[in-house]
Amino acid sequence: MASGWHESDVPDQHDRTVVVTGANSGLGLRTAVVLAGKGARVLLACRSPERGKGALDEVAHAATGPKPELVRLDLSSLDSVQQAAAHIRDMTGDALHVLVNNAGVMATPKGTTVDGFETQFGTNHVGHAALTWLLLPALRGAGTTDSPARVVTVSSMAAARGRIDADDPNFEHRRYDPASAYGQAKLANQVFALELDARLRAAGEPIISVAAHPGFTATNLTSNMASSYRNPVIAGALRAGSWIGERVLAQNVRNGTLPQLYAATAPDVAGGDYIGPNGFQQMKGPPTRVKPLRPARDPETREALWSVTQRLTGITPDLG
Repeated sequence: MASGWHESDVPDQHDRTVVVTGANSGLGLRTAVVLAGKGARVLLACRSPERGKGALDEVAHAATGPKPELVRLDLSSLDSVQQAAAHIRDMTGDALHVLVNNAGVMATPKGTTVDGFETQFGTNHVGHAALTWLLLPALRGAGTTDSPARVVTVSSMAAARGRIDADDPNFEHRRYDPASAYGQAKLANQVFALELDARLRAAGEPIISVAAHPGFTATNLTSNMASSYRNPVIAGALRAGSWIGERVLAQNVRNGTLPQLYAATAPDVAGGDYIGPNGFQQMKGPPTRVKPLRPARDPETREALWSVTQRLTGITPDLG
């Protein structure tokens, strides 16, 4: 893996179609801008049409290939996920080269999605897993043995504090803690990415699955997290803490996006890789391969998450 890899090292992306979830801001928007600038046809999958249109203009300004397009996607709703997947398959003619599962919510108060899943687990993991499974025919249609399609799922340093409880993933019986729930959701992203790759390999599919994390990056996730709290004291403390942390310790969005860009485009990436910053405690620095967490390497944990996700979504993935 090259040392000091930067946006300028992203290979040419002409004749490739990419979906980026949560592309209206932060890491997702920067990913869309860079890939469009390298010639890719980028589909911005966003929950808010209004914010999505603003991002669409920014990505269109950078594009050197086809015009970017907007896809309405609310990961907290399986109906929305199904509609978005069907729309993407139709738009691409079942030929999708890269899916970047980037969108997410962080440390929100206790709540549920429209389908009854804990908000963070349902949005960050279940929605992305369902989208990925539903888009397998499109990924299969673009992938080849020599140039497989890619699924990049974005995890987090917070995954290290997570624990997946397959018997109670929605915190119906255990005490809810926002940070613990976020850790579980981001750990699930990592576990899912590795289990998906193992199953893709076993099925002989022309698709690889990799995971990435941005280290400690100053994005709008923390401000959105603070805004989700009605208590002004809690919201204010979160904003103050994030303001200090982001200015003292965090890297900027441009650098934080590099691991997922590397995972999505670098020619030496292999299925099952986990890409993160190479600096102290993986907080910042150029992208490199990092060791997946123990639960992501544990077959029992991976099987348990896969099974509970199938049960919650009602989707049987079409593998082989």
